[in-house]
Amino acid sequence: MFGFMESDWFTITLEIVFLIFIIYDTKRYFETRKREYLINIVLTIGFFIWAIVPFYNKYLSWNEADQAQLIRQCETREHNSTLCECLEDKIFKAYGQADYEGIDTKHDADYLEFKAQSIKECKGEDDSWF
Repeated sequence: MFGFMESDWFTITLEIVFLIFIIYDTKRYFETRKREYLINIVLTIGFFIWAIVPFYNKYLSWNEADQAQLIRQCETREHNSTLCECLEDKIFKAYGQADYEGIDTKHDADYLEFKAQSIKECKGEDDSWF
């Protein structure tokens, strides 16, 4: 139901809205010198950072060759390119490349739980109402 919230376009749009809020509040602060606008600016910057971290992890901390290799490995195991793209998208957003390389993907309980939940979500089997 809320699958659109994980799309890149939603994140980009959200970042643009946050930038507009920051610019507006900064303009209003310099016009009025009211403290409320400073609080709005700080909160908006906090939300801006909160929304950009997964986007940053996905696009800036992974090498393109490593992303392609990870997707190829999944496709040879699963033979389902749609599932692999969804699963790898979740991995790219959740883990930076250095963090992912440090994980024992066969034995780490947290990673295995994350992967099982991600596979359920990608297949649409997640019974969560979100």
